[in-house]
Amino acid sequence: MAIPAAVVILPLGVLFFLSGFVVNLIQAICFVIIRPLSKNTYRKINRAVAELLWLELVWLVDWWAGVKVQLYTDQETFHLMGKEHALLISNHKSDIDWLVGWILAQRSGCLGSALAVMKKSSKVLPVIGWSMWFSEYLFLERSWAKDENTLKSGLQRLKDFPRPFWLALFVEGTRFTQAKLLAAQEYAASAGLPVPRNILIPRTKGFVSAVSNMRSFVPAIYDATVAIPKNSPQPTMLRIFKGQSSVVHVHLKRHLMKDLPETDDAVAQWCRDLFVAKDALLDKHIVEDTFSDLPLQDTGRPMKSLVVVTSWACLLGFGALKFLHWSSLLSSWKGIAFSASALAIVTVLMQILIRFSQSEHSTPAKVAPAKPKNEGEPSKTEKDK
Repeated sequence: MAIPAAVVILPLGVLFFLSGFVVNLIQAICFVIIRPLSKNTYRKINRAVAELLWLELVWLVDWWAGVKVQLYTDQETFHLMGKEHALLISNHKSDIDWLVGWILAQRSGCLGSALAVMKKSSKVLPVIGWSMWFSEYLFLERSWAKDENTLKSGLQRLKDFPRPFWLALFVEGTRFTQAKLLAAQEYAASAGLPVPRNILIPRTKGFVSAVSNMRSFVPAIYDATVAIPKNSPQPTMLRIFKGQSSVVHVHLKRHLMKDLPETDDAVAQWCRDLFVAKDALLDKHIVEDTFSDLPLQDTGRPMKSLVVVTSWACLLGFGALKFLHWSSLLSSWKGIAFSASALAIVTVLMQILIRFSQSEHSTPAKVAPAKPKNEGEPSKTEKDK
């Protein structure tokens, strides 16, 4: 049964932010004290600490809302997931694609070392953005003139990462909406490019840079295609907080990095061709309501996130009761007003996080596809990329 969001946002928000501040404090202490002495030791500790926070969101999807993430992939890829470095590229179908990636990473045992290329504003988000910064997520400004060196240096830093990691890159540059699809279709038609039906036109410069800088130490590209079955509502953070379930299908195909072309232009074209094939795959999914070319793998629903959330709730609940008894905070009007203000701030912060995840509030990215045939000069859009 669906639950009004307001009933659960506050208590879950209090749990998330209190535990998050604890995690952030530990991360900050380790960053200042341990990282200067041993970067690998810091990374190993941070991996375990960050996972304690990420698992709360995994619990929210897995156990609270009961969202079913169904993975279609071959047995070899399924066996290798979490055991190798990988560049993960995907269409950006829903508001919770990043959470879907975390779900699969947690099933594969590499949640604490799951990374992503994010927009710069993400790192200022309380708790979650700060933890991403400590965990070496890559933050870009969506201006290639500013982002090129930032991306290159960030990718190079991952060379000596001590554990298998996934780096997620949403090549479309923004989340899918019908308005953005219409704009992409109009642009493709005017430029003589394949007109997309289910995806947006990929931005290839970031992908080319990732391949160029990671080719020597990342063996594989995981090509993920996310689709929502016809009988399932579109998953959103608000629906998840209400305890409303959805189903998400993920088609995962592994490509060897060594098999990609050598030149930047050829790598860019490989990416564009991949998204054309992805578009056709989604056409097939619309008809069949499944990914029939690959077997459905049993990923299960691990208990770890349930144990972690229960432990956090008991620990913080006991600590809060002890603090209230010691401080007598609720025995005066000033204390009650302070507590009410703190709860109001938590509610506002949770609303900001929910709003931040919504597609309609994401910023459209500039598109930079290949040059149209028989045209020598790049378009203005290409120059801006």
